[in-house]
Amino acid sequence: MNYKKTAVDILEYVGGENNVNHLGHCATRLRFTLNDEDKVNKEALKKIPGVLEVVMAAQCQIIIGSNVNEVYDEMMKLGSFGKQAQNNPASGKKKIGAVVLDFIVGVFQPLVPAMAGAGVLKATLILLSMLNLIDEKGQTFLILTSISSAVFYFFPILVAITAATKLKANHLVAAAAMSILLLPDMTKILAEGASLFSIPITNVNYASQVFPSILGVIFYAYMERFFTKIAPKPIRVFFVPMMALLLTVPMTLLFLGPLGFQLGTVFTSAILFIFNKVGWIAVGLLAAGLPFIVATGMHKAAMPYIISSFTGLGKEMLFSPALLVHNLSQSGASFAVALRTKDKELKSVSVSSGISALFGITEPALYGITLQRKRVLVSVVFSCLIGGIFTGVFALTSFAMVNPSVASITQFIDPNNSKNFIFALAGVAISFITSFVITFISWKESKEQAETSVYGKAENTEETINKGLYTGNAVGIKNPVKGKVIPLSEVNDAVFSTKVMGDGIAVIPSKGELYAPADGKIKMVFNTNHALGMETANGAELLFHIGIDTVQLGGKHFESLVKVGDEVKAGDLLVKFDLDKIVEEGFDPVTIAVVTNQEQYSVKVEDVKHADHNGSLMLVTSLGN
Repeated sequence: MNYKKTAVDILEYVGGENNVNHLGHCATRLRFTLNDEDKVNKEALKKIPGVLEVVMAAQCQIIIGSNVNEVYDEMMKLGSFGKQAQNNPASGKKKIGAVVLDFIVGVFQPLVPAMAGAGVLKATLILLSMLNLIDEKGQTFLILTSISSAVFYFFPILVAITAATKLKANHLVAAAAMSILLLPDMTKILAEGASLFSIPITNVNYASQVFPSILGVIFYAYMERFFTKIAPKPIRVFFVPMMALLLTVPMTLLFLGPLGFQLGTVFTSAILFIFNKVGWIAVGLLAAGLPFIVATGMHKAAMPYIISSFTGLGKEMLFSPALLVHNLSQSGASFAVALRTKDKELKSVSVSSGISALFGITEPALYGITLQRKRVLVSVVFSCLIGGIFTGVFALTSFAMVNPSVASITQFIDPNNSKNFIFALAGVAISFITSFVITFISWKESKEQAETSVYGKAENTEETINKGLYTGNAVGIKNPVKGKVIPLSEVNDAVFSTKVMGDGIAVIPSKGELYAPADGKIKMVFNTNHALGMETANGAELLFHIGIDTVQLGGKHFESLVKVGDEVKAGDLLVKFDLDKIVEEGFDPVTIAVVTNQEQYSVKVEDVKHADHNGSLMLVTSLGN
C-alpha cells in the first residue's frame, strides 16, 4: 500500500487542504472536520486503495484499518490543516448537534491512547494484587499505580491541550491557564477559604475533572482571538497571552470551574439515576444498538460520561459492560461465519475479524462481516441484547478506563466483590456463545442462495455461466482478461482482498487486453484508463481495476477503446494495456472484477483456476424482481 498516494487522494476528495478544519484519527479511522461537507466525493473516496468505508456522521470518517497511523502521518505532511479555516468560515452550515459531537470527539479522541494504556496498567496491577504476586502496600506497587493515576489526575491539563488544539488556540498557554487548578499552593489557598476581588472562590477539588477545563479553555480561546485582533503586532507575543491569562484564570476560578464541576456531578448523577431505575434494560438496549452506533462513530460521544463516571466514582456500570458484550458478540459471529463458509477468502477475513474483535477492535468484523449479512447482523444484535441484560441485571462494574476485551478483562476485578469478575466472564461466555450458535444455525451460504430464488430463479444456470448469457435475473460473467485466476484474498490490496468493494474475481494477466465479460453499458471510465465500470443487463455494477496502484502511471501504458454510455457485448475489447511495461515500472498487474452493488445481488464465484476471455467465472443474480 502506497500511504503517500492514499493520503494525497483522500485530501483531494475531501475537498482539499482549505476544506479541512481539523484532522484527527482513532484506532481504525481518519476523522475530518470539514468547512463544507458538500465538497466531499464519497464515491471517489471509497475507491481509493486502502479506504475500507466512508461514514458521514458529524465528521467525515474514513475507515482505513490497521494502516491508519501511517496514512495519518502522510496526511499531516500535506498541509497545516485548519489555519485557513479561521479566515474562511464554512460555507455549509452544520446542525448544533453535529457541531457539539464533533467538538467532543476532537477533545477526547486524542486522549484515548493515554487512557487505554493507563487503564490496562491499572487492571493488570489489580490482578497481580489479587493473586498476591505484588504487595499493594509496597513501594513498587505504589509507584506503578501512580503511573496510571497520574494520567487521570492531570486530566484538566490534558483536556486543556486537546480542547485548545480543537479550537485553534495556543494549546500550551491554555494548558498553563488550567494548570492553576492543580497548583498545590492554589489548592491550599482554596481549602483555607479564599476570595478574589472580594468575591468568594468555591473550594473545588479539580483533580481528574474535565468540564471545568473545557469551559475555561473555551473562554480562553475567545480572549486570545479578541486580543490578537486588537493588539499591535510588535507586542502580540507577550501581550496576547498575558491578557488572556489575566482574564481566563480569575473567570475560571470564580465561575467556570465551579460550574463545570457541578455540570459533571449532575451528569454523572443523572446517568446513575437512570441506571438505578432501569439499569439492566439500559445496558441491554445500549449493547443491542452498538453495532449501528460504532459503525457511525457515534460511540465517541459517550466519552464525557465515561470519564466523568470513572473520575467521579472510580467505576462505570453502563457503557463498559455494553461494549464488552458487543465486542464478544462480533467475535462469536465472525468465527461462526468462518466455520460455516466454504469461501476461502471469506473464511480468512472472518477469522482475522473475529480475533480483532476479541481484542476490542470491531470495525473489521462490522464492515467486513456483520453489516454485509442481515442474518449475521440480527444474530449479533440479539446476542448483544441478551448479554447486555445479563450484565445489567448483575450490575457488572468496570474499574479501569479501557476498551473492554479479553485482553483487558481484569478491568472488572473488584477487590471487594469477587463475583463481579465472575459476572464479567459469564457475560463474555454468554455473548460469544449466543452469537456464535445463532449465526452458525441461521446463516448458511446455501440457504442465502436459496433465498435468492424467492425473487425468481435463473433458468439454465450452467449454460448461463458457461456462455456468459443473461437469463431472467441472472448474468454469467466471463473472464475479463486472459491469465491465471486467483482468489480475491490473494490480492495485495485490502480494499479488494477483504471484499469491501464487493465480491468477484482476480486474474494475473498474460495478455494486456480487457474484454467485456457480459453484455452491458459503460458507466465509468477513469481518467487514467486503468479502471472502468459497466452495468450488466440485470443492473449489476461491475468495476474493473487493472493493476495495484497503477493510477500513479497517470494513464501511461493504458488505452481505452470505449467511453461512458457505450453499449457493449460480451467479448468486446474495452481496454488495451502494455503488460510488460507496467511490470517493468514495478507495479502489480493483477486485474480485478467485482460487483460493487453487492447488497442487491448474489454472487457465485466458480472454482476456475485458469481461463481465457471466452470462459466464464461467476453468476450474478439479482435479489429483486
